Amino acid sequence: MTSSTLVRAARKSRRLTQVRLAELTGVDQASVSHHERGREAAFSTVDRLLAGTGHRLYAAPTRRDDAASAAASIRASLKQGDSDRALRALLQLNDDLVAEHGLVRGVLGLTEPESTGSRVWDAALAALVAWRLGQERIPQPPWVEQPERFLPEPTVFRVDPADPAPSLSDVPDEFAERGVLAWADTFASV
Repeated sequence: MTSSTLVRAARKSRRLTQVRLAELTGVDQASVSHHERGREAAFSTVDRLLAGTGHRLYAAPTRRDDAASAAASIRASLKQGDSDRALRALLQLNDDLVAEHGLVRGVLGLTEPESTGSRVWDAALAALVAWRLGQERIPQPPWVEQPERFLPEPTVFRVDPADPAPSLSDVPDEFAERGVLAWADTFASV
């Protein structure tokens, strides 16, 4: 995860504006904005911005991307109308979660991601993290249980309009609970 994604996700998880974060940290709002858009910042600045949101920075021994990074990729892909690329980002997160175990797997799901701009994709992301963390009995991060991560009506998770609807027996429980009808086989690594 880049520090810009981490700071933006931390700020939004606390429902803070950039102006309010600047006030809390003594970092001017323009610098907060520049950093969130990708300008590199010193570790001390990133630490200060995270502290302003009530978060701390921890490192884990992995080079894999986390849920917040996947959400950013999905959001960018959906904005471009590229649902195939969005699906690849979700599948990469799945593979990253499956490849790690214990604490490191938990760290990959810990940071609350920003919305992808789609309730279906947001619910799918939460379902995936809940499913893969649950497989190792890792405590769930609070964001996966937020009401906006559940769909009011069950919805078939389709990237291709020709995709058939799965039966509930073919859908992981965590997806079904969130109203996302996705084939479990979609997430089988090849």
